[in-house]
Amino acid sequence: MSQAPILLYTYPTPNGIPVAIHLEELKAVYPAFGGYEPNILALSKNVQKEDWYIKLNPNGRIPTIVDRSRNNFNVFETSAIMLYLSQHYDPDFKFWFDPVKDADNYSEMLQWIFFAHGGIGPMQGQVEHFCSFASVDIPYAKNRYLNETRRLYGVLEIRLKDRDYLAGSGRGKYSLADLKPFTWVRTHAHATVSENLDEFPNVKAWLQRLEGRAATAAGLEAVKVPS
Repeated sequence: MSQAPILLYTYPTPNGIPVAIHLEELKAVYPAFGGYEPNILALSKNVQKEDWYIKLNPNGRIPTIVDRSRNNFNVFETSAIMLYLSQHYDPDFKFWFDPVKDADNYSEMLQWIFFAHGGIGPMQGQVEHFCSFASVDIPYAKNRYLNETRRLYGVLEIRLKDRDYLAGSGRGKYSLADLKPFTWVRTHAHATVSENLDEFPNVKAWLQRLEGRAATAAGLEAVKVPS
């Protein structure tokens, strides 16, 4: 039995899950793709700081992929990995947009990826840290990051008015633009951003739409920590 082309090192966090979901989407659309091999790192034991992993990803974080089909090429950072996978394994632009022939929609997709990568992710991550893990209670930090995260949800709410997805003409097309913020928004209650998203109805409907995709369930299952 031949090896899967993509070796994935990850963990079930908002940064670690999107790549697995994207790989499941590619598997479903392109049967010849060959799939991937998920490896769930023991982050609590700092495996990601060991020398062998630092050689793959100098940042010592998850996720990282090794593309066995392309001379064991390494890619780290969630957004960079998804763009790489699209470039090499999604020739029909099922989950992204042609940067030459569909440049405007491609730009929209990048804008929302970067919005999530530089906005929602870091801000919501700080909310979770100061509300759940900080050794001292710092109300100023809690309020600062919570309010900014809620503001960013409001930006999504505006964008998703009369749209199904974040990028693409008309009502949009499911793409990497959606996948990048999705895994953060799905943890909204844990991060105390919103109990049920009722104040963000467009975001709530969008979240339910993405949660209903078969590849989402498969990706979440693939990165579960072994019991």
